[in-house]
Amino acid sequence: MSLKITGIGLVNMQYARPETAAEASKLLAEARGATRVLAGGTDVLVQLKAGMVEPDLIVDIKKIDGIRSITQEDGGYRVGAAVSGAELGEHAGVVALWPGVVEGFELIGSTQVQGRATMAGNLCNGSPAADSVPGMVAAQAIARIQGPAGTRDCPVADIPVSPGKISLAKGEIITSIFLPARPNHASDAYLRFIPRTEMDIAVASAAVSLVLDGAGVCTSARVALGAVAPTVVLVRGAADCLVGTKLEDSALAALSDACSAACNPIDDKRGTVEFRTQVAGVLAKRAARIAYDRAGGR
Repeated sequence: MSLKITGIGLVNMQYARPETAAEASKLLAEARGATRVLAGGTDVLVQLKAGMVEPDLIVDIKKIDGIRSITQEDGGYRVGAAVSGAELGEHAGVVALWPGVVEGFELIGSTQVQGRATMAGNLCNGSPAADSVPGMVAAQAIARIQGPAGTRDCPVADIPVSPGKISLAKGEIITSIFLPARPNHASDAYLRFIPRTEMDIAVASAAVSLVLDGAGVCTSARVALGAVAPTVVLVRGAADCLVGTKLEDSALAALSDACSAACNPIDDKRGTVEFRTQVAGVLAKRAARIAYDRAGGR
């Protein structure tokens, strides 16, 4: 389906609703002007209304087969690029396996927004403060990308490159995000700080994913920070502070210090460099405790 739209400040904007990912990729690759992909639309429609962008082509991917599905795969879950936050939060399997990923996604916007917003869209918006991205990075999530040359897989961590910029080439779209399997005694958590009680953008955030042995000792960890650098930061030194411990106070203090040292934030009206740096360490420490408890640690 393809049609031309005029009005609302837009002249000769093309709207297409392809039925395959390959067709969507072809349309985007061949377009000469600005393009936008429409999945949930919670970012794109705001940009259109505000006059921030006047695309020549909008490609609506919601009718592509499987793009609104959550399917089991190799012990993990493949989440279609048009799956909403509300749909993900109602999926018992994903919530049990990756609760931190889900809770990060569910913090985006209002109940109404949750009915439309997608993880892939949140990722592709390129915001350093995106709530779903730290959890996905900590989870080692993989984005499946359809492009003119075919399909490829890419770590979610490699998608954002700077504020508002992502690594996808012309014609490439994310069709799904894979959340991998994990062993017993493993879990994750996500926390953020916002100035208001809800519906705000993170000033600093932290996601922690842990694997424990049967005795409660951490055998592997991943720690990711949001809103404290141009992109989400994977803090390998912070993870090293937890491995081999039962998250004693000394290990958590070292984790907090390593996270603060990894920050490279900006000063703005929402938070100073000093505040963001300190809060990132505090959030990481608290998220680690939650993930540890969820994984069965005592």
